[in-house]
Amino acid sequence: MGIFTRFSDIVNSNINAILDKAEDPEKIVRLMIQEMEDTLVEVRSAAARSIADKKDLNRKLESVDREQRDWEDKAELAIRKGREDLAKAALVEKSRVATAAEVLKQDYLAVDEGLSKLNEDIAKLEAKLEDAKARQKALLARHKTASSRLAVRKRIYDYKIDDAMIRFEQYTRRIDDVEGRVEAYDLGLPKDLNHEFASLEAEDSVREELDALKKRVAGNSDDEDKNVA
Repeated sequence: MGIFTRFSDIVNSNINAILDKAEDPEKIVRLMIQEMEDTLVEVRSAAARSIADKKDLNRKLESVDREQRDWEDKAELAIRKGREDLAKAALVEKSRVATAAEVLKQDYLAVDEGLSKLNEDIAKLEAKLEDAKARQKALLARHKTASSRLAVRKRIYDYKIDDAMIRFEQYTRRIDDVEGRVEAYDLGLPKDLNHEFASLEAEDSVREELDALKKRVAGNSDDEDKNVA
């Protein structure tokens, strides 16, 4: 779908206004340039045809001018020879050729005027085309700059993420270290209820063995005292 519907749309267009309204300015300016170039080809073709028509009309005008002079010469010859009738006929033909020449002149002027207008249109169209191409270069430059800035921002963002992850890992290791130190203080201490009950049972067993040892020692002491007595 074309942006412009006729040549005057291009010449009278406000490129800035069109691009401001466009969702994709780069795409729109490419389409504008393509359409302008196609239109320029058409206008140049029309100008070439007008130039060819102008040359053809010019040749015809030269031909009828020669024909007019020829009939006038014939009329003079007829008068000199006393043939007024032939002179009159020659002048009639000269008049006919003159009328045809006038029509050709009008056609020539129309073609020449049209060619001048086409030349003006080509100049205007070329100016618009150059403007559009300049806009395209500016847009491409802006796009390149924006892409570069985005890439830089992305690298910075990725770096910040990596840095945050490193700091998170360091913090995690610090927590692990603190937890390890706490666990180190708990070494040798009861870890659960079963271990505490096992410790109580072991304590009772030790106490019983201690009491038995005391009794044996006490009994041995009594026997030694009796023997001494």
